[in-house]
Amino acid sequence: MTKAEELIHFFNLQPHQEGGWYRKTYKASEKIKKDALPERFSGDRFFSTAIYYLLEKGNFSAFHKIKSDECWHFYDGDPLEIFMLEPGGKLKKVLLGKSFEAGQVFQFVVPAGCWFASCPAAGSEYCFAGCTVSPGFEFEDFELADAKELVEIYPKHKKLIEEMCR
Repeated sequence: MTKAEELIHFFNLQPHQEGGWYRKTYKASEKIKKDALPERFSGDRFFSTAIYYLLEKGNFSAFHKIKSDECWHFYDGDPLEIFMLEPGGKLKKVLLGKSFEAGQVFQFVVPAGCWFASCPAAGSEYCFAGCTVSPGFEFEDFELADAKELVEIYPKHKKLIEEMCR
């Protein structure tokens, strides 16, 4: 059994529709009322939610966006490459990992509404991370990208988009 398989089994991770494996680990006990949230939210949201998330070599998290900020935390394994398509067409890449000397970061926040995808960096076997979302994540706030539509918005990143969409 590989280390990634051990983690999937030990933490009872389940397949995620964007790719990879996850398990919800935290949901705040209190909610923010809809009328106190920005208009993009359709109802009340928990203060915060958190998950474990694992991506193994050969798999990827497809381009998607959510309505809240998402803070990524590195736990174990190898570096994870996060790709963000910023307004105006700029591509931003971040390496989530443990080697700060190599420019990797232990935490990184993907802003609300930003299209992003991720995959184990070259040479990585797996990355075990966590994601904290505030206001808390609900699947109704999740949008998986359509490659054709995303290429129309970001044509200069066509190759990456086609590789990182399902």
